[in-house]
Amino acid sequence: MSTIESKHDNQNEGAGKEYLVFILAQQEYGIDILKVQEIRGYDAQSVTRIANVPSFIKGVTNLRGVIVPIVDLRIKFNLDEVSYDHQTVVVILNLGSRVVGVVVDGVSDVLVLQNSQISDAPQFGTAFSTEYLTGIGTLDERMLILVDIEKLMTSDEMALMDSALV
Repeated sequence: MSTIESKHDNQNEGAGKEYLVFILAQQEYGIDILKVQEIRGYDAQSVTRIANVPSFIKGVTNLRGVIVPIVDLRIKFNLDEVSYDHQTVVVILNLGSRVVGVVVDGVSDVLVLQNSQISDAPQFGTAFSTEYLTGIGTLDERMLILVDIEKLMTSDEMALMDSALV
């Protein structure tokens, strides 16, 4: 019986889920790799500011004919202001019918996490509402905050962005 159980466990473990790991204020975050379209260097000159939008919306950019809103996650998550440098990137996300760019301090790698490596999201205060967390991933000594990026980008607050861009 234990042989069958462990064989079943190994099959589940082998599936895993891939996460793009990005950095904000020295903390590592993970998002579902399937939501990532591309990663680009941040170029402030290519972002057009829009009046009367929340401060975390840097503006819009034209990406091969598609107007893409650019959101700075450092501002969105109320983190300390960080200067833009050569490591600052924009992760272009494909979220169903919409494309959105998010500015992060950098991207480190892509990791595969098994279900056994993911704990439930904590229920105490964090830099942002825990409703956007899917859990905490651990790999050796690393801890990743796993973010439901689609839920975050389609929240009511982000709907303000849509109305400002129309």
